[in-house]
Amino acid sequence: FQLQASGGGPVRTGGSLTLSCTASGVADEYYAIAWFRQAPGKEREGVSCLSISDGKTLYEDSFKGRFTISRDHAKNTVTLQMNSLKPEDSGVYYCNARRLAVDYWGQGTLVTVSS
Repeated sequence: FQLQASGGGPVRTGGSLTLSCTASGVADEYYAIAWFRQAPGKEREGVSCLSISDGKTLYEDSFKGRFTISRDHAKNTVTLQMNSLKPEDSGVYYCNARRLAVDYWGQGTLVTVSS
């Protein structure tokens, strides 16, 4: 099971970015994909998750209304659309897959929001 995260980069306050997490090496849909963020000097925190099997989504409160998680079935990719970005949204964003109680991590993609 491998995850490839992409889409990070520099953006101005109020701007948008779309992160992508592509899964490979899995033949079924019994897993969930989550995005986590780690800001400089802080612990990694959850952002949002999506169940591949039924499409249900969850968001941490601070991201509701600004971030949207969705799936591209054909590309086996989960995207995180981030709008109205703030400097405090800066950090490394990691995608995670949980399958059969095992966690898999992508390599992270850096988002830098400047004012």
